[in-house]
Amino acid sequence: MSASLARPHWAGMGESTFVFGIWLLYGVHRLLGRWPFRICLYPVVLLHWASRPVLRQASMQYLQRIEAATGALGRPPRGRDSLRHVALFAETLLDKLLAVAGRYPFAQVRVEGRERALATLSPGRGAVIVTAHLGCLELCRVLAGHYNAARLNILVHTRHAAQFNRLLKRLAPESDVNLIEVSEVNAATAVLLADKIDAGEHVVIAGDRVPVRASQTVHVDFLGHAAAFPVGPYVLASLLKCPLLLLGCIHEGASYCVSLQCLAERVVLPRARRTEALQEQARIYADALTRLLARSPFDWFNFFPFWDQHDAEPAR
Repeated sequence: MSASLARPHWAGMGESTFVFGIWLLYGVHRLLGRWPFRICLYPVVLLHWASRPVLRQASMQYLQRIEAATGALGRPPRGRDSLRHVALFAETLLDKLLAVAGRYPFAQVRVEGRERALATLSPGRGAVIVTAHLGCLELCRVLAGHYNAARLNILVHTRHAAQFNRLLKRLAPESDVNLIEVSEVNAATAVLLADKIDAGEHVVIAGDRVPVRASQTVHVDFLGHAAAFPVGPYVLASLLKCPLLLLGCIHEGASYCVSLQCLAERVVLPRARRTEALQEQARIYADALTRLLARSPFDWFNFFPFWDQHDAEPAR
């Protein structure tokens, strides 16, 4: 399937999220509730799923590999599982808006690992927090405010992601979140962020999207197949001399579980074996991500040829 899935770099594929449509569906939920929202949403999801072969193929490829690697589904995936995968993503978009607007029932959200992970921080200093495109991470933003946590500085790779985040900012203009658009993570980026870490703020970066400059990656096993992962989170944590934490959010029952865990108290990249050290950090990340996905396999929201990124051309 890999050859048929080869496509341009994910950053050049654009963001399929349509802002007006999101606002419209959010308004339906606010006026009428969840089921009328679903009645309006599901025909749109079905049309979107049926008309985009790359989305269907990427979804099925992931579902086949998560089943083969973990047995999380309990059977071989079928077409309806791929449709369920996309539908869950659409419902999660609503939960993102509800969370930021303060309308989500936060008491139902379970938080695990917070105290143990934060115990690795030095007094007055922040951490690099690596995330992934799974679940409803906007819940984490809001819960950080409930816990009186430090300010979050979120690195986004494209303007498309920033558009959706600006929509969230309109719902909660008082949110203590700073978006920083970057095309790559390098020493200059680290200098920009060093003061924030020293001030006790956190830097949040996705660990499952290859940057525009695809040479800044390492390949490790993920769900039984070699996959390219960016080195940015590990380079940043090394340069900033701070802990590297993993923040995940997955469905649990009718709500979510927010997971925070320490991947490394200090990331060291020896000059003589820099590539090997980066691969080891990426492997630890990929293994932790696999454990989360094994608990909630439909929460993976990378609807593009993930394992074919090393063949892709960067966006122009």
